[in-house]
Amino acid sequence: MIIGQLQMKKIRAHTAEETIFGDLLAGIALTFLDVPYKEATLEGSGRENLVVNFRQFDCFTFVESMLALARWFTSGKKSPREYLRQLKLIRYRGGIIDGYSSRLHYFTDWLCDNGKKKILADITGTLDGRSRRRKIDFMTKNIKLYPALRNKKQWQKLLAVEKKISRRIFRVINKSKFAFCQKKIQNGDIVAFASAQKGLDVAHVGFAFWQGKNLYLLHASSKEGAVVISKKTLAAYLKSNKNYTGVIIARPL
Repeated sequence: MIIGQLQMKKIRAHTAEETIFGDLLAGIALTFLDVPYKEATLEGSGRENLVVNFRQFDCFTFVESMLALARWFTSGKKSPREYLRQLKLIRYRGGIIDGYSSRLHYFTDWLCDNGKKKILADITGTLDGRSRRRKIDFMTKNIKLYPALRNKKQWQKLLAVEKKISRRIFRVINKSKFAFCQKKIQNGDIVAFASAQKGLDVAHVGFAFWQGKNLYLLHASSKEGAVVISKKTLAAYLKSNKNYTGVIIARPL
């Protein structure tokens, strides 16, 4: 079993009447509220393998795991192997595990690759997102945070990936513009927070979640130590964090 029977019952109860994929995705994510946050759940120095962990999440693995679950549920295939296939497809470049650098570490690279696979659509440009290009090198400049990069071959491969990402243009909705476009955001849309930190594209990620007329963030929060719905609205959450310069919005397909 990928997940326990009790969790499966919770998911079915939350999603029984959902017909829109984004609502289904948000409903599945809600069943994991209060699951503990753990930083860098995929990092290690050994061989790169597909890791499945529902006991704890970082912000990125929460999004990946929920998206894979939603795609599994709508695939019509009950075998746990289908979940593993979906997770591998989402997490790795071209859906193929070929060492540490084949994992899609940077969000804009993840978005680009999953766009090619028709898993996601970057809708930032339709929401007044402005073009941006950044030099990406945070991981290769901070190898103490990534044990696998102590291997020179892996470091060189990831450096080549970073150079490729650095040549791409991506779009970001500036903080000042977000309030004017948020009504076009739907339940289950993926919200990525553009980073002010040098060498990094995105600092945090979660799901858009509507409660009544207000839009919130459903995410694995390091501050709260668990999967939570943000106490502040999404607009207020974005505005209050000086480390975020804006957002990227991706819609699961």
